[in-house]
Amino acid sequence: MVKVWRLGLMSYDTAFKIQMAIARKHLDSMIKGIDADYDTLLIVEHKPVYTVGIRDDTPKDEINRLKELGAEFRKTNRGGLITFHGPGQLVAYPIINLKHYKTSVKWYVYNLEQTIINLCDELGVKASRSPHTGVWIEDNKVAAIGIHASRYVTSHGISLNCDNDLSWFEHIVPCGIEDKGVTSLTNETGLKCSIETITPLFLKNFEKVFECKIEDVPSDYQEDILSNIYSNLLTSTS
Repeated sequence: MVKVWRLGLMSYDTAFKIQMAIARKHLDSMIKGIDADYDTLLIVEHKPVYTVGIRDDTPKDEINRLKELGAEFRKTNRGGLITFHGPGQLVAYPIINLKHYKTSVKWYVYNLEQTIINLCDELGVKASRSPHTGVWIEDNKVAAIGIHASRYVTSHGISLNCDNDLSWFEHIVPCGIEDKGVTSLTNETGLKCSIETITPLFLKNFEKVFECKIEDVPSDYQEDILSNIYSNLLTSTS
């Protein structure tokens, strides 16, 4: 069972803290030998932010240039290079233990891609893989993937351009891939593909591809995670 937590519009930093708190639950239960299921799928829409992965070497003046555009800039521990997240883009962070599925990161990434390919097919759009990670519509990327896995517990995830402002991508080389573009579901279908419209399709296809059941996250689970984050904040500032 995968718990779906819809976070709404949220800063990258806050969503990252929630990711790490859930991943910590996974790892602590493994260390203690407790058979607990903390598999969670976070659905979020970010305020404008450029993020980079562990291989990043973006110079300081470039970081400052991007910040002057009105976006945040964050270095992360995921794979992949630079990308952008912002309003109108659906971001999904599966915080799951691959031991509940298949202990293969390659399999995991393949299934994330397949989830989006199937979703696009429902919309009448032909999407595919390429030698580059992610999901593409011809030479334009519609979904980017950057993940981290520790003891087969995943974090970070996938971002799907639904109805977002693509001009933010003009200031970077998305994912470090030259001579390729980006697109959105709205561009490809000619219809307004809001996050509210696309999220149910994403969840349905995630459930099918990963062969799992999903449920809305219980309120007590949310309170427990947020309480842990708050306690850690108090500890770090005391």
